[in-house]
Amino acid sequence: MSHDVSAKPHDAASTGRKGSSIMRALTILEEVALLGQPVTPTELNKELKLPKPTIHRLCSTLESAGFLKRALDGRRYTVGPRLRAMALGFLHTEEQQVLMRAVLARISKQVGETANISIPDKNQMQYIDRVETRWPLRVQFPVGSHVPLHCTSAGKMYLSSMRPATRTRLLKHLPLEKHAANTITIANDLEADIAEIAARGYSTDNEEFIDGMVAVAVPVLDGRGRLVATLSIFAPAIRMSLEAAVDWVPELRKAADDLSSVLAVTK
Repeated sequence: MSHDVSAKPHDAASTGRKGSSIMRALTILEEVALLGQPVTPTELNKELKLPKPTIHRLCSTLESAGFLKRALDGRRYTVGPRLRAMALGFLHTEEQQVLMRAVLARISKQVGETANISIPDKNQMQYIDRVETRWPLRVQFPVGSHVPLHCTSAGKMYLSSMRPATRTRLLKHLPLEKHAANTITIANDLEADIAEIAARGYSTDNEEFIDGMVAVAVPVLDGRGRLVATLSIFAPAIRMSLEAAVDWVPELRKAADDLSSVLAVTK
C-alpha cells in the first residue's frame, strides 16, 4: 500500500488557514456578545485589528449563517438566533439547571411566592427557569414562555439597561399593547417609568401585565455590569401588595449575585 506523503504539508497548511478563519469568526462572535449592544464592523475591528475586507466578509458570513443579525438601522450587527440558541443551550446544561434551581427555590421559599429567571429574546423576555409558589392561587407560565417588554417587571428591567438612544429606537417599533388596566401604552410615559427603574436598580409590574398580579425584578449582571438575565418574583395583589414585594429587593439582589456566580458571568 502506498501513501501520498507529499500531500501532508499541503493538508496541514489548509487546516491552519481554516483554523485561523474559524478562530477569527469565533472572536467576532465573542466580541459581539461581550459588547452587549449592536455594533458596526468598524467598531468591532478596534479590538480585533483585522483587515477591513476580512471583518466585513466574516460578519456577512456569520449573518448569513444566523449567528449575527442586522440591527434596526441596517448598519450594525447584534446577536443572531443561532448564537442565542447556543447561549440558551449552555443555560440548560444539567449543572447550570441544578444550580439555578437551587437559587430560585431558596428565594421562592423565602418570599413564599413564585420566582423566575428570564433572558431577553428578540423583542420579548423568555422564562428559562421557574419555581412556583405552593399557594393554589397562582398564574402559571411554563419554562420557555415569552412575555412582553413594556408591561412586565423583567421586560422593563431589560429596557432600563439599554442605552437611551437604543431604547428610544426600539420603543418606536415596539407595539405597546394594553394587557391589563395599568399597562403603560404611551411611549413617553414608559420612558419616564424606565428612567426611574434605571435610577433605583429594580423594576416593578403594578398590575400592568395581568390584572390582580404584581411583580418585582432585579438584574443579573456580568463582570462589566451589564444585564444578562433578570430575577423576578410575582404574586396576586390580594396576597402581597406591591410595597411588600419591593421590600424583598435586598434578598432578590443577593440571589441575583449568586446567579451571576452560577452563570460564571462575574469573572
